[in-house]
Amino acid sequence: MKKKYEFLDDVNFPSDLKKISESKLQRVADELRAEMIDVVSITGGHLGASLGVVELSVALHYIFNTPSDKLIWDVGHQSYPHKILTGRKDKIRTIRQGKGLSGFTKRSESEYDPFGAAHSSTSISSALGIAVANKLSNKSDNVIAVIGDGAMSAGMAYEAMNNAGASKTKMIVILNDNDMSIAKPVGAMSTYLAKIFSGKIYFSLRETIKLIMSAFSKRFSAKAGKAEDLIRSAVTGGTLFSSLGFYYIGPIDGHDLNSLIPILRNARDSKHEGPILIHIKTKKGKGYTFAEEAKDNYHGVSKFNVKTGEQSKSSNKLPSYTKVFADTLIQHAKKDSKIVAITAAMPDGTGLNIFRKEFPDRTFDVGIAEQHAVTFAAGLATENFKPYAAIYSTFLQRAYDQVVHDVAIQSLPVRFAIDRAGLVGADGPTHAGSFDTTYLSTLPNFIVMAASDEAELVRMINTSTEINDRPCAFRYPRGTGLGSILPTINEKIEIGKSKIIIEGKKLVILNFGARLNETLKAAENLSKKGVSITVVDARFAKPLDENLIWQLATTHEAIMTIEEGSIGGFGSHVVDFLTKKGLMDSNLKFRSLTLPDIFIDQDTPDNMYKIANLDSISIEEKVLDLLNSNIVLKKQN
Repeated sequence: MKKKYEFLDDVNFPSDLKKISESKLQRVADELRAEMIDVVSITGGHLGASLGVVELSVALHYIFNTPSDKLIWDVGHQSYPHKILTGRKDKIRTIRQGKGLSGFTKRSESEYDPFGAAHSSTSISSALGIAVANKLSNKSDNVIAVIGDGAMSAGMAYEAMNNAGASKTKMIVILNDNDMSIAKPVGAMSTYLAKIFSGKIYFSLRETIKLIMSAFSKRFSAKAGKAEDLIRSAVTGGTLFSSLGFYYIGPIDGHDLNSLIPILRNARDSKHEGPILIHIKTKKGKGYTFAEEAKDNYHGVSKFNVKTGEQSKSSNKLPSYTKVFADTLIQHAKKDSKIVAITAAMPDGTGLNIFRKEFPDRTFDVGIAEQHAVTFAAGLATENFKPYAAIYSTFLQRAYDQVVHDVAIQSLPVRFAIDRAGLVGADGPTHAGSFDTTYLSTLPNFIVMAASDEAELVRMINTSTEINDRPCAFRYPRGTGLGSILPTINEKIEIGKSKIIIEGKKLVILNFGARLNETLKAAENLSKKGVSITVVDARFAKPLDENLIWQLATTHEAIMTIEEGSIGGFGSHVVDFLTKKGLMDSNLKFRSLTLPDIFIDQDTPDNMYKIANLDSISIEEKVLDLLNSNIVLKKQN
């Protein structure tokens, strides 16, 4: 086979990279960037962030001895070049596909992934843990965390930095600054001084100065120390990080290997006792014009044409649940000036970019700070505003304490719009909305709803506008709706009331959420087999429609609950009610279909729901199994 690349074809592991002369590394980086563009044009994925760290990935694996030296990528959106360089080049075209490579770092995938990621701002904490473990084990391996400037908006990153600085543990943090401009670079002089500040001579000089100053008065020492800090901060902008106990280097050009290589080498070889922060400036989407010029820098893209940059568009013209949410909220906000919307760095993903165009002063993007987002919403609620916190299910997990203590205990009417409920496809288990029903339904005085289609979503939003005495949540899936006719914004739902869709006699299915369409398909097939099924759109996990459940339990042979969430959710609350009322003491049969007790790897949503046994065929089989079960419990001697 003819070689595609002059250098990259021969690079399968970092050991191969080290065989290439330093002067040729930019050629390697160029080839790596071209390969990545080609790959993502076929698979889709997180392109922009990965393009921005091509040179950094090459430099890190060239200088450090991975996997012995631990390299941790925050979030993992930018890990594609890292994967290509670490033994996964032949599998890179399977990324985000069923049984393929994860779109994020994953411990079980490679020894070069020492810590799994996908949620933001975990790298410094995990790196510190590994560094301390090395110290306790008398190991001298380096630990490097790469964190983006956006991830620095999360409090966890600062908690970790504060701890790292106080502990004086040796580790390296690389701040990849591609958007926020924490500090402005000052050109060639900045890079030159960064090299000096990172060098052995300077480290040695710094320690020597300390020794000299210690022989003088405290007053002199303090002034001399302040002078050095002033010089460094004036040139490099490192005051914040220095105050947290980090030795700051930068900012430097993250695309200039001639700068990166010596600075990383100096940091590796330094005798500095404590954490080092290297601040690099990069461009998201670097090296691909269409990505550089795109508003989101091609953060997450579908398949695209490399020559034109045009992304493949879905043929489905139905509106997404996200858009239905945004459009409905806009209609209400036009009538009610108290409605405000909050997102945690996901305005496009939650639809609040649309809301913001209409109401820029009533839209708040708090950055990657879900904990703050929830308590911020609680504060707004105390002043009689109507806050809608639009947060993905998987990200709301990060703010559970705030949901409990700052919202639920105080019974504040914060409205949680929970997007990406259920299984989400290519992002896999890290982004699946599996647990929100369970963790919210345990909270007293909390209203928990799930939309079975886009029309029900509108009704739930309508209903939420008038819930002013307690918190509520409505969950809805990723993707497009079913084509249901949308009701007006005046059509509401009575709190805690379900809706009977099909009336039968033998078995009742209580569906909670967006599996209703699959449930109806199963019911239709069962009807052809002579099995009479009642299907109910439960709507509420809390409060339950207890009167209806009681009625159905006394008129049917069996009850089955279905939900696209983990055990402990809707089904658990139903069986708890049935048990407390003594309805399970008779011959009533009961089954609860939930997501299985595993983390399901990425695949298409349809395939993932088949694995979860929540597709129509599986539902049909489970119904027949339940009706045909005839278990007799024998008394043990």
